Amino acid sequence: MNDIPFETARRIMVDCQIRPTKVTDTRVLAAFGSIPREMFVSKHQRTIAHVDEDLPLPGGRWLMEPMVLARLAQSLDVRRNDHVLVIGGATGYGTAIMAQLAGTVISIETRAHLVEKSQETLVSIGADNAVVIKSRLCDGYKNEGPYDRILIEGAVAQVPDKLLEQLTPKGKLISVWRPSNAAVGVASLWCRSGDGFARTPLFDAQTPVLEEFRAKQEFVF
Repeated sequence: MNDIPFETARRIMVDCQIRPTKVTDTRVLAAFGSIPREMFVSKHQRTIAHVDEDLPLPGGRWLMEPMVLARLAQSLDVRRNDHVLVIGGATGYGTAIMAQLAGTVISIETRAHLVEKSQETLVSIGADNAVVIKSRLCDGYKNEGPYDRILIEGAVAQVPDKLLEQLTPKGKLISVWRPSNAAVGVASLWCRSGDGFARTPLFDAQTPVLEEFRAKQEFVF
């Protein structure tokens, strides 16, 4: 793939990685086929931007494997007028995908250099319905809520209630649930159920855990 044009690489990514994994939503496929994934990695990574694995990014972040992100996007069932929150947006690729599917997108990231970089890239590709804000990931961004959909762009050992409470009554949160020491994570969908929230398992995924969402250590005396 190193010697082929980026447009061709995107088409191969969609046809050989994403479609074969039961991603059939035409809007999701169109988003992955049009967003220039190579712009969301460093220059030395651009030739491998479309490979079927997670790519390391600055600050301990990862560019999520295309197939996993596409399946999460399809399962989230984003509607054209939805208000979406992306948590751990890193360089902005998942935010760009959501911007193609939703009405408005708020992306939060803790690292100032990633906030600046992702906003610049989103502007350069015309994603003018997405805004990147510096905020603690575990806090979400209540000021712009509630949200119809929330995407956590990475795996989590736990989802704080204060994030789930930023959902609308029929809202959905999606991430890869990966408890401490779990060899494999499980992509999962959280929705309101009675007075609380219920998690629905979807498929297995090896997505790395976001540091901010690791389980707190318990001390034994």
